[in-house]
Amino acid sequence: MIFFLHFFIFCITQGFVLVHAQVQTGYISIDCGSPDNFNYVDLDTGISYTSDGSFISTGVNKNISLLYAYPNNPMLPQPLSDLRTFPQGDKNCYTLRPNGGKRSLNLIRATFMYGNWDGENKPPEFDLFLDVNLWLSVKFKNNSHVVTTEIISVALENTFSVCLVNIGKGTPFISGLELRPVDRSIYEIDPGISGSLVLFQRLDIGFLNGTGRYVDDVYDRIWSPYVSPLWDSLSTSIEIDISGNYYRAPSEVMQTAATPKNGSESLEFSWNVSDADTDTNTDTGTNTGAKFYVYMYFADVVVSGRNQTREFNVSWNEKPLFGNVKPRAYYASTFYNLKPLVGNEHKISIRRSVGENLPPILNAIEIFRVQEFKELATFSKDVNAIESIKTTYKVNKNWVGDPCGPKNYSWEGVRCNYTNSNPPRIISINLSTSDLTGQIAPSIANLSSLETLDLSNNSLTGQIPEFLEDLLFLKFMDLKGNQLSGYVPESLLERSRNGLLTLSVDNRNICDSCENKKRNIIVPIVASILSFLVLLLVFIIAWRIRSKQKTHIGNKANTNEEGRALESNNKQFTYAEVANMTNNFQTPIGKGGFGTVYLGQLKNGNQVAVKLLSASSSQGYKEFQNEAEVLMRVHHRNLASFVGYSHDDKKMALVYEYMANGNLKNYILDRSDHPLSWETRLKIAIDAAQGLEYLHHGCRPAIIHRDVKSANILLSANLDAKIADFGLSLGLPNDQTTFIFTNVTGTTGYLDPEYRKSHNLNEKSDVYSFGIVLFELITGRPAIIKTMDHIHILQYVGPYLAKGDTTSIIDEQMEGDFNLDSVWKAIEVAAVCTRNVSSKRVTMNEVLIGLKECLDMELTCGPRNGSTCGNMKIGGLRIDYSPEIYSMDFEVMTGPSGR
Repeated sequence: MIFFLHFFIFCITQGFVLVHAQVQTGYISIDCGSPDNFNYVDLDTGISYTSDGSFISTGVNKNISLLYAYPNNPMLPQPLSDLRTFPQGDKNCYTLRPNGGKRSLNLIRATFMYGNWDGENKPPEFDLFLDVNLWLSVKFKNNSHVVTTEIISVALENTFSVCLVNIGKGTPFISGLELRPVDRSIYEIDPGISGSLVLFQRLDIGFLNGTGRYVDDVYDRIWSPYVSPLWDSLSTSIEIDISGNYYRAPSEVMQTAATPKNGSESLEFSWNVSDADTDTNTDTGTNTGAKFYVYMYFADVVVSGRNQTREFNVSWNEKPLFGNVKPRAYYASTFYNLKPLVGNEHKISIRRSVGENLPPILNAIEIFRVQEFKELATFSKDVNAIESIKTTYKVNKNWVGDPCGPKNYSWEGVRCNYTNSNPPRIISINLSTSDLTGQIAPSIANLSSLETLDLSNNSLTGQIPEFLEDLLFLKFMDLKGNQLSGYVPESLLERSRNGLLTLSVDNRNICDSCENKKRNIIVPIVASILSFLVLLLVFIIAWRIRSKQKTHIGNKANTNEEGRALESNNKQFTYAEVANMTNNFQTPIGKGGFGTVYLGQLKNGNQVAVKLLSASSSQGYKEFQNEAEVLMRVHHRNLASFVGYSHDDKKMALVYEYMANGNLKNYILDRSDHPLSWETRLKIAIDAAQGLEYLHHGCRPAIIHRDVKSANILLSANLDAKIADFGLSLGLPNDQTTFIFTNVTGTTGYLDPEYRKSHNLNEKSDVYSFGIVLFELITGRPAIIKTMDHIHILQYVGPYLAKGDTTSIIDEQMEGDFNLDSVWKAIEVAAVCTRNVSSKRVTMNEVLIGLKECLDMELTCGPRNGSTCGNMKIGGLRIDYSPEIYSMDFEVMTGPSGR
């Protein structure tokens, strides 16, 4: 604090003023190593800095030696006077959360000055990583050398991890860390390259003074002044218009420029890979595969005289790069190479065009080296699971950044399996003697590749959960030294007996061989049950004798016209209550074959959707009763939640949860307001698939929805999807029955062609309909495309996919922001769902597995912009289609578009 006071007094006495006070929306500016909660405005730049306590939980604050600080070094930038060191742990990470979130483009700048903070006079060497990939190797020329590095990168998640890794050559440290949001339309690299741009040089041509940071640079770039003895400098006091240029080089930079002293000569700028290695602290040696992007800024700073024209061509290594460049007076323009410049030696030449009489001009230049990212982040499900474990147990370890990355620098107590083609997987967790309390966390079961689990010597309680049986690769489990009780799950015991699992438990509370105990318990239990059954039989006989002596009037009074009573544990409302909750049916939000759907509100303030049976309904009371009974029976987070019902006389209504974003069909077709990303589409598909999978495999006997379509998939405010409208649903009579013979009903475009022909309904009929919904999500088009002469969606996609042309059918609203492997995999899932023969279709369980693989590809595969991971070969794909699939000769059951 004394330093900061002296520094402030010095600035005032010397007449220093703020250069500017920038608009700093989205800026993260960290003075690493400053005192906790110490925030200040840098007097040179006007930028607000904060201490780093909220960005990292490890490390020790230090100050540089007074020899290199103020007043001995009066021009030292304020953030460099202190630093944070990391003497403990091989990996320590800052967590930065960009305002733009996932997929935003950001400039990240890290600054380091050793300043002999440890008195050793020996600058360390260490590695700097962005997430799991090497950014640079930090090396110093001397004690006062300042290393500053910038990287422009897309956020693959909602956070960046900036990690310092100890390589055994001294204690890592950092002086400053900054993040600046950048417009995603600029600094683009070839979509086939997975990586980011590391700054090599950024030069303000023709200028030798200034701070290098400017108020009108929205990206807060640092511009280094540069002139050449072979160049003449030009300048103007007139403001340069940068408004039409997304790269927004500041006007002060664009107001200076250079031309060759000899007007017939060219402006030349050259570098080689070894120069880039030195400046960016990378180590490529003579790597001729190094890739560079060059951004050149032009604006004429003089108004040409009569008969004077300025036009020039730009070449790289004598090969044309840009031609016929005509910079306008006082207007900025930017030129850059679309493909990377690859090689060891690089020379940029700017030469005037033939017939021109003014020499070429250059105002500024940026050169970036591509830092290719070859490492993959940890498998997303493993990350979610280990983060949940961390939160559940409040793990007091240095668990920051990626659990498995950088490679071979996994979290303490965590071991991972690395392969060249797949994301790393967590295979071992050692939390022995870690002060864990509570029960064994369910999220452990999601670590599906786990081989070793050591939770010994903690204070865990409860039983050994059966979900540990799901860890099929588990070879070693140590649970000793806890307060666990109960039985060891049978499959774990069996694996232990067969030598497949080494199992360690405490014998005092845990029964690892429970046959004798079970036998001792069974005898009294069986005796009690037999006694109970005898008494129950006597009671039933007496009840039946009494019931025969009574009339059935009471039963008839409570039985509907179909002869069945509607029984439920859900709330039954009166019609007056329904009218009151809907404000006398004031706000309709949907309409379908059942009737109109109204917005309502319960007394507790929760919004609901009220489905009112219309007197002219094409579905009628039978479907009303069927839907109510199904909703009473099923309970799943991806099925519409049933609140209650009303059936006063002929006035019938269903009340269920309100879904704020309506149905999927309307949401997709309403294209202007809310385009859906591919990730969101996959999550919606997974939600819907989970709902259907529950109906098919979670209910006993199984339930077939019979009207799966995008209009019957409802979306919450958070775009969570739920299956709705069970009016046509049918339950199989028992677990042994695989199909039922029934009348054909459904919706045009979604109807299973085999079911339509045979009248044999089975689970695969829902699978077919779901495949159509999946194609809707992929293409953004409805099942029946009316704008194309009412063609079926399979008829539309079939010819494209036969040629292997995927991109022509993908919804353009996704703007290429997806991984092509993921989309292709989803297309394959949709294609196998919609095969004409049901036996060749997959089950909903297999659909769900496939869609989750698609999501994993999208989240972990790296590059976006319609590129691939290079793992899948996209070829022709045959889509089953017959004109018989699409027919208008049966009753269309549209169902209500409820919310």
